[in-house]
Amino acid sequence: MKLTKPLVVLDLETTGIWIEKDRIIEIGMVKLTPDGKEEIYSTRVNPCMPIPAVVTELTGISDDDVKSAPAFGTVAGKVLSFLEGADIGGFNVERFEVEVKV
Repeated sequence: MKLTKPLVVLDLETTGIWIEKDRIIEIGMVKLTPDGKEEIYSTRVNPCMPIPAVVTELTGISDDDVKSAPAFGTVAGKVLSFLEGADIGGFNVERFEVEVKV
């Protein structure tokens, strides 16, 4: 595939699948640029709510893992900057990832 602008592959781990209620607990992104460069952004996020046990079982991320992580508002500017001008791809992006209000 020949890229004409950056492509960011996005993956989020969240407290659940209800986009109006659930929160992000981890963000992972890889940016591929037309000149072949690759950038990575990854951070845990404190959801400011308990992580359900079923989510911890699925992701391996517990309340202890995110207790000292920044809240989403703290990293939102970095996330937007990383995504700026890029096409976005990833698993389930049309459902949760893209609909997240930043």
